[in-house]
Amino acid sequence: MLTIIAFIVALSVLVVVHEFGHYWVARRCGVKVLRFSVGFGKPLWSRTLGRDGTEWVIAAIPLGGYVKMLDEREGDVPAHELHRAFNRKSVWQRFAIVLAGPVANFLAAVLLYWVLFIHGIPGLIPVVAEPPPASVAARAGFAAGETVLAVDGVSVKTWQDFRWIVLQRALERRPVQVELQGQQGTAVLRELRFDGLESGDIEGDVLGALGLLRQRLVLPPVIGQVTGNGAAARAGLQGGDRIMAINGERPETWDAVVQKVREAAGQPLQFRVQRAEVDLPPLAVTPDTIEEGGLRFGRIGASPRMDPDLMKGMIADVSYGPLESIWRAVAKTWETALFSLRMLGKMVIGEVSVKNLSGPITIADYAGQSAQNGWISYLLFLALISISLGVLNLLPIPLLDGGHLMYYSVEIFTGKPVPDRIMEVGQQVGMTLLFALMAFALYNDINRLIGS
Repeated sequence: MLTIIAFIVALSVLVVVHEFGHYWVARRCGVKVLRFSVGFGKPLWSRTLGRDGTEWVIAAIPLGGYVKMLDEREGDVPAHELHRAFNRKSVWQRFAIVLAGPVANFLAAVLLYWVLFIHGIPGLIPVVAEPPPASVAARAGFAAGETVLAVDGVSVKTWQDFRWIVLQRALERRPVQVELQGQQGTAVLRELRFDGLESGDIEGDVLGALGLLRQRLVLPPVIGQVTGNGAAARAGLQGGDRIMAINGERPETWDAVVQKVREAAGQPLQFRVQRAEVDLPPLAVTPDTIEEGGLRFGRIGASPRMDPDLMKGMIADVSYGPLESIWRAVAKTWETALFSLRMLGKMVIGEVSVKNLSGPITIADYAGQSAQNGWISYLLFLALISISLGVLNLLPIPLLDGGHLMYYSVEIFTGKPVPDRIMEVGQQVGMTLLFALMAFALYNDINRLIGS
């Protein structure tokens, strides 16, 4: 239920923002707006408001929306209102009205990032673990305990920042200079190259593919929480239990417990547990078998107890002043939009798999996950989807805003509107492209759902 609500709220908010951009600029240009609809299909709620009698509608299918304007191409227009018809406006005014929707989405993302940067976004401090032998990071000289300070001169404060910058550079296949601070406080500079990186590595965990692993917090083998239907709960394990031995071997850390469980998918394990300083009789725990990404491993549905004092040294709260947050929000929106366009371009030429396309099911899943993680995570999700919506609508595909902008650009350079016949053919082509895009995104969604 949370996933459904989070998805509907996110989509409704972003559709309202997008369509309000069209509506606001249309009104500024003197165009009469007949209907403002959130959703498609049968109206569930409608009201007629304002001097122009604009109909405000909430429709049954919440996967978009539209603003219907007075237009001679869509019906008869009274003579006294011809000057308020969309098609009678100058090409520059029509261009501005259409462009306003995507721009509104970008401005919404800037506003969300601005609020988040002022409040502060918690993130993991970028401390590097020992890289695997022969990995790119190992060859570059990275060592355990080093803290990333900057990449190509860009300051890095969290592991998320580090991953984002490296991902962008990896897409360009351009070597980067990573500035680090060693455990003794000495500054070192290492060059990270992407020559041997495969396209699949960029699409997945790019840092992991390079051998750059985050130094994990060493936790004692004490259970923090147990999921209601997992193997741990079925065996009688509870939060606060200290795992003293598994099959007679004593695990010193929580990672050791995880390793034992992962290797024993579907195989019974004997857990010796201490609860409230009392040793319990051995418990038989059979890890559930999980399959992800072609791998098969065990899971019992238990998480470790987190020591708040230990966590303080691993987390940084990144925040900025109101003025600095403005340009950082603009920069973040710009970088994300450009990255989205680069990824789309590489999909077209085959350098990146089209399996990365996501549809409504995946977006709904992410909406639910981000909502469960708290309001900061949810607002970050909204900002990302708002940018994606703006970029998608700017693509030069007929039926989208970008297709109309393409027609108006031709009109600006030629001085003549695009012939109706060309626009009709363009609509047919655009509809086919959009249908194919949506079908493929939905296919990817279903594959991910089945795979998980």
